[in-house]
Parts: sequence; C-alpha cells; structure tokens
Amino acid sequence: MIGLREAKAALLGVLICVGFGVQSGPARAAGTEVLTVAGGCFWCVEADFESVRGVKEVVSGYTGGRVANPTYKQVTRGGTGHYEAVQIMFDPDQVSRAQLLHLFFRSVDPTDAGGQFCDRGESYRTAVFVADAEEKRLAEDTRAKAARALGRKIVTPILSQGRFWKAEAYHQDYYKGDKIVLTRFGPKKQSAAYKAYRDACRRDDRVRQLWGNAAPFVGS
Repeated sequence: MIGLREAKAALLGVLICVGFGVQSGPARAAGTEVLTVAGGCFWCVEADFESVRGVKEVVSGYTGGRVANPTYKQVTRGGTGHYEAVQIMFDPDQVSRAQLLHLFFRSVDPTDAGGQFCDRGESYRTAVFVADAEEKRLAEDTRAKAARALGRKIVTPILSQGRFWKAEAYHQDYYKGDKIVLTRFGPKKQSAAYKAYRDACRRDDRVRQLWGNAAPFVGS
C-alpha cells in the first residue's frame, strides 16, 4: 500500500508535469505567427508566399463575411461578404510581419477596389486582417509606406480579424497539384491549369506595371 509521503510525492510530480506542459504550450505556439490577407485569387497568393523564406505554410480560405462554413460557390457567387483569403503561418525569427506586409502590398493591385486583375466582385477584393491594435498600427504604417512608394492612393482596407474558414481540400496547394482537371484551356494537370489561368488573368503583368522592380514575385 502506498504511504502518505509517497502519494504526496506522486501528486507533486503530476502537478509539476502539468505545470510544465501549460508553460511550454505558449512557448511552442510563439514559434509561429499568422498573417491573414486577401489578394484576389487565393491560389496565387498561396503560391507567392509559400516561396518566402520563413513561411511555414499558407492555407487558402474565406473570411470577413456573414455566412458560417461557406463554400467556394457561395463565396464567388457573392452575397456572403467573404473574401478569398489566406493565412500565412511564419517563423518571426526568419521573416517579420512587417516584411510580409511589405511583400503583400507589392504583390497585388492595391488601387483596385472592385476585385483583382480578371477576377471581379467582392470576394476578390484586397484586405489585411488584424487581431489587435499593434497589428493594426503596423498594417496601417506599411500601407502608408506602400502608398508613398507607389505615388497613388491605396484602397486596401485594414479589417478586424474574424473567423477564418478553410477552403475545400482541392484548393489547397492547387498551384502544384498533379491531378488532371478540365479547364477552358482543355484537360490539364492542376499545376499547368494554374499557370494558364495566372497568365490569362495577366496578374503578373499588372503587378509589374505598377511596381516595376519592386514586385517581389514576378520576373523581369
């Protein structure tokens, strides 16, 4: 039979382990931060930012609207208030939130309030979503710097972060998928269909026209 002293020692050991687990949880979470942005087609934003050193993962989804658990068809049809958006998970020791925001504004057309490139409508507008006052201040400061660099008014809003709904599985990493899909360009592998869409939408052409050599994700 376990004595009182042994029982107390065992209980103390359990409490120490629990306490360590509670303290170590936030430490692990602190290794990854999240930036949520909307930049038109989420396939393109995902492809761009997954190439950035320090970015661990980019998830496509929907946010900013009124409908719970929305579908792609609902969002793109309009009326839900949702944006096509991405959550960028990053290591702040390798890349800062400010650096990612700097890249974001130069990877889109932030002067267009009606959508992005060939994609029109509310779900394709640009936006930055923030969780607190410090994130808002940083986003507004980065937007102001981008406006000065561009020499034009930027209409991209800074919005309070709400619920983010992950998009359907087939949208995740679409740009590098190998499944054959039927497109207006004919049957193509997903990665080829993505490239054909991006080229036809003239996304890179417009970004290059606006930002020139400052555009981070397009060639010369």
